[in-house]
Amino acid sequence: MPLRALCLLLCCRRGFSLLGRDYGDAEKAEELQELQKEQIKSASSDLSLTQSLAPDTSNRPKEIPEEMKSLIKEKIKSKAATGVDKGIIMQGYWNITVFGRKHRYELYTKHLNQCIQWACAIQNVISCKAPVETPTLLLIQDIEENYTNSEVLEHIYKWNPILQHTQKPLYAPLLPFRYGLVCHHFKNTKGYTTVQDEAVKVFNSLQQLETERDPIPLIQGVLQTCLDLEPLRDEIYCQLIKQTSNPPHAGNVSDLRNWQLLTCMSVTFLPSTTVLKYLRFHIKRSQDQFPETEIDKYAEFIKNSLEKTKCRDCVPSCEEILVLIQREEMSCNIHYAGSKFCRVTINSHTTAGEVVNSLLVKLGLEQSRNQFALFERNMTEQQLVTNNTIVADIITRFENLAASMDEPENQWKLCFKLHCFLDSDNVPKNNLEFTLLFEQVHEMVTKGYFPASEETLQTLAALRLQFTIRDFATHVPLPRFQELFSVHVLRARVQQSVKVLLSTNNKGRSHFLPEALTNSIWGSTIHKQKLEEEQLLKVRLKEEAAASMAMIIEQWKQLQGMTQLEAMATYFSIVREWSGFGATLFEVGAFMNSAVNMAQTLWLAVGAKGVALYKQGDAESVESFDYQQISSFEATDRNTFKITLSKKDLLFESCKVQEIAQLMKIYSASHVRTRARAGDHRTRPITTGSLANSHHRILYRDSSTEETLTLWSI
Repeated sequence: MPLRALCLLLCCRRGFSLLGRDYGDAEKAEELQELQKEQIKSASSDLSLTQSLAPDTSNRPKEIPEEMKSLIKEKIKSKAATGVDKGIIMQGYWNITVFGRKHRYELYTKHLNQCIQWACAIQNVISCKAPVETPTLLLIQDIEENYTNSEVLEHIYKWNPILQHTQKPLYAPLLPFRYGLVCHHFKNTKGYTTVQDEAVKVFNSLQQLETERDPIPLIQGVLQTCLDLEPLRDEIYCQLIKQTSNPPHAGNVSDLRNWQLLTCMSVTFLPSTTVLKYLRFHIKRSQDQFPETEIDKYAEFIKNSLEKTKCRDCVPSCEEILVLIQREEMSCNIHYAGSKFCRVTINSHTTAGEVVNSLLVKLGLEQSRNQFALFERNMTEQQLVTNNTIVADIITRFENLAASMDEPENQWKLCFKLHCFLDSDNVPKNNLEFTLLFEQVHEMVTKGYFPASEETLQTLAALRLQFTIRDFATHVPLPRFQELFSVHVLRARVQQSVKVLLSTNNKGRSHFLPEALTNSIWGSTIHKQKLEEEQLLKVRLKEEAAASMAMIIEQWKQLQGMTQLEAMATYFSIVREWSGFGATLFEVGAFMNSAVNMAQTLWLAVGAKGVALYKQGDAESVESFDYQQISSFEATDRNTFKITLSKKDLLFESCKVQEIAQLMKIYSASHVRTRARAGDHRTRPITTGSLANSHHRILYRDSSTEETLTLWSI
């Protein structure tokens, strides 16, 4: 196809007319409606440029298809294409795809240069044309211009069926799109095609929703599609406005299904400014038409939601959709202090910070100097929930995880815990806060974050039993061993002894067997030796855990008569002896660049007084810095954290850099306020940075000694 002819083909005038836009007499309106029927008829016909691809170019379409009048985007495939068009396989051709509102057109050429020229010419034509405006979009503009004139507005609705409820299918989107395939990620993982095709599919779902017995799965599916494909959100809002405008049976079950979906949409994401104004007008019009009805109540709920909604990370859960269609709030369980929990009432806009504040009042902790937060956790993992996180999003995520989880006992839950130990010395011992502090300290002990001998850990486990069960008694169900004692400490000792034992056995075998036979039996059986080590470790761990549990019970018997409060106080008196008490520990992998040349694991301890580095299992810190010594700190990327001192920088890699940064921000701000109250004018705020380039090698360098420590995460 010659380049000039192609450009002329694309420069054709816009091919649609606005029905009833001139608000003329009935004859003109009927003519325009007839034109619309012809357009719909042509849309269902099979249009292609197959003939223009053959060597003989004489057989070309004699008429310009209506669809070619609204082409708005081109797509280039920069490699040889293999396409199928009406049974003809186009191999070895360069291809351009031009998308229309209802169809797409494939242009082929054997020459790359010609393909690029065509693409540039098509794009220039598109760029020079005025933005595409669909009839619905123009009518929305007319409604906005005449919203105070009720007579004109009713005339617009009367003569433009496109604005009203229909039981017929939709052949093209109501709003214009930038046409083309959706991003490859969603195309490959969820099977989406073009955005305009998805818009038509969703409208079919809306019509199906009107007669659906259980609307929740279909509502959730529509919401997920809109969350994945952002350009669809305005379109689906307009489709729902259309289907709730002048329905044949206002207020019946079919009509309310659309209002219920619109309710769920309004709490999940907002439309653009233009569509939002149109939606607010539609809500007011519906309330005026149907006062004190279910429609009026849904409209009021949607109006209030639009004032609070921010874009959600997840679509509403089944539980949330169920309460939304009933215009109610939902409740969720927040766990605290071990096995305790309380139910809190939330809605689709409630944040984690709001839940924390309500719990502080409910549990009588509003006067505490320490700071609390919500955490997501299961039996093995835990992560902080930031204050601005929507709690309903977390519930949806838990629902999705539970559906794919093989271990029901390892389900995720929300926990209310101490986040910052700003004042752990003055907590009243007869207060709930003291119990929360005790639970958190015990959790750190069982995770192995308390460097102590096994004898000390057994004493702490006995005190824990005295707190939870009171005095020793037979036939009382005991907690699991890992809930009392640090399995990490036990495993490290047993693992070392197993390696020594196997090493001795292997040496003995090598001593008595010929070298060739030893190599054939043992040298090529590394995998077998590893399995043997794992089996022996499992047996020895079970034996050592049973022996350790017996010693814990013996110590527990000696605590006869000790009260719960005394058990907690004694527990604290032991743990407080460690300098890292009250700090939150983060594991970082370390490789010492020294003569020892050993891989080690460090703990980064962030506390109220400063920051410290510990070798795992050591009671004394390698280095420590109070906040007065720290000039700045920042998360330089997702996995890298930097602390700047006067003469050196500390760079760490961790998967929890944001949590480290948030903790240090709270602690340093508290430090500044405390010193300011004390009248220290030397106090200056510590600056925090933002995300920067990633580091492939993480270094901690001391400029005074030129000592370098290479760190990277475990």
